[in-house]
Amino acid sequence: MRLGVGIHFWLAAFLVGLTRGELLQNGGFESTAHWDCWSITCATSNDHHEGQHSIRVTGRSEYYQGPSQNIQVTSGKSYSASAWVKLLNDHGGQWIQMEVDFQFTDDSHDYQTVAEHGNAKSSDGWVHLVGGFTAPSRALKAVRVYFQSGPSASVNYEVDAASVTEDSGSGSTGSSDTNAAIDQLRKDNINIHVTTAAGINKDDVTIRVVQTKKSFPFGSAINSWEYNANAANGKYRDFIHKHFNWAVPENALKWPIIEQHRGQKNYKLGLDMIHGVRSHGLKMRCHNLVWSVDNTIQDWVKALSGQELRNVVKQHITETMTTYQGLCEHWDVNNENLHGQFFQTQLHDQSYNLELFREANAAGSAKLFLNDYNVVASGASTSDYLAQGQQFKAANVGLDGMGVQCHFGSEQRPDPNTIKRRLDQLAQCGVPIWATELDVMSSNENTRADFYEAALTALYSHPAVEGILFWGFWDQAHWRGDKAALVKGDNLQLTEAGRRVLDLFENQWMTDETHVLSQAGNQLTVRGFHGDYQLHVMYQGRELSNLKQTFTLVKGSTKAVHLNVHL
Repeated sequence: MRLGVGIHFWLAAFLVGLTRGELLQNGGFESTAHWDCWSITCATSNDHHEGQHSIRVTGRSEYYQGPSQNIQVTSGKSYSASAWVKLLNDHGGQWIQMEVDFQFTDDSHDYQTVAEHGNAKSSDGWVHLVGGFTAPSRALKAVRVYFQSGPSASVNYEVDAASVTEDSGSGSTGSSDTNAAIDQLRKDNINIHVTTAAGINKDDVTIRVVQTKKSFPFGSAINSWEYNANAANGKYRDFIHKHFNWAVPENALKWPIIEQHRGQKNYKLGLDMIHGVRSHGLKMRCHNLVWSVDNTIQDWVKALSGQELRNVVKQHITETMTTYQGLCEHWDVNNENLHGQFFQTQLHDQSYNLELFREANAAGSAKLFLNDYNVVASGASTSDYLAQGQQFKAANVGLDGMGVQCHFGSEQRPDPNTIKRRLDQLAQCGVPIWATELDVMSSNENTRADFYEAALTALYSHPAVEGILFWGFWDQAHWRGDKAALVKGDNLQLTEAGRRVLDLFENQWMTDETHVLSQAGNQLTVRGFHGDYQLHVMYQGRELSNLKQTFTLVKGSTKAVHLNVHL
């Protein structure tokens, strides 16, 4: 009887493993089999999170050294990854990462962090890494999963319960679901009640309902130097003014640009650009007050400590927010704080990131955002970002939203189901989400167009997402060059990606309907995207200009329009 129970238990576990499609062999580390440990020492340990053993990693000389294993994946498919890791000693704050190395048939490599945890300590015990990745849409030669921890290679660690599985529904477009979600989220009804004067032939009456301005924020990062210099004979400015309703200075408001040398401040670069953009009706995200990643901080700031550093940072935040008061709807307060904690480390105060929000909240009226990467395009930091958002919200420091950067990897096809799952997770924080720095990369224009359409549709169809901004659009002013561009060359010629994006923004996601009264009836309903509208009435091919109406369709409300057609 006991043997039969044991067999059934083993068989059930085996079948579950098959169902989940586990790609790692010996992910439970009951031995060191199937794991490569080049130039380091790996041994089984009786300390474990699951099962009976884990793998202990010692003897490292570089941060990137750790146990690794080759796996088989399919280009364009998405995968979930997880593991438990425990640090055995401390050397200051340590990050822990589960990585994947994609080797292509031309022997080039692409490295992705698929799950990570920052500022870890041995006292944390077992830390759960949870994340995922999408395999690039290129011919693959080999794919290797490995673990690393830094910045110190002298820190030893243990790994247990590692897993990589293919996501359910990975690679599908989900177009019917996303289109239905877009209709529900981004549209409401326009109810038109029509009466006609005596003698009006309804066959001769045509009603056109046309959207003139969208309310949903679509925008881009702007290169302030190019904008202020009127680059490309004004074509750069013209494209921004015509096609976007929001913008964000790419670099002009960063502290090192404003004050590279102590006391020598330049706010004019950002002010000139912002005034120019706002004069054309665009709204502004402002980026960023401080950036805690070490290599982004001026040397003179790095030399400060203690109360002097606190005073200088507070002065910068207060002065910057005062300078741009009334010009910025949003501020990113402490950029990429998941991936850099310079100020917290320098001040020996792990709660200083909360203090930065308190100071920004006291200094101005703009909405305050976190902003980070590897949270949607990759899932490496999604869980940590949710935890950070919940911490800030619970601390009541003025968190108004979470920025998700959305830098997709080279030739990485955005997977709608994976994007939705990560957004669902982040939405648990209960604050608005903005896609703040969207870009994709492909050398093929048609593939790039597909990538942008997939990402935009997934983001636009999610209820927590309240705005989407690109991190550039012109190949001559894009940090990732022509492989990410919507337009190219001195004349800003549309790429296929640009044509696809504008078709979404200005055709598919805008409303323009024409109805013949005799066919539509006197009670006409138009399902419209939120924004500003004009209603035009034509009679026998001639517009009755005195009947023209303008109105705004607001999210969550039905617009009633009354129309009496007379000559």
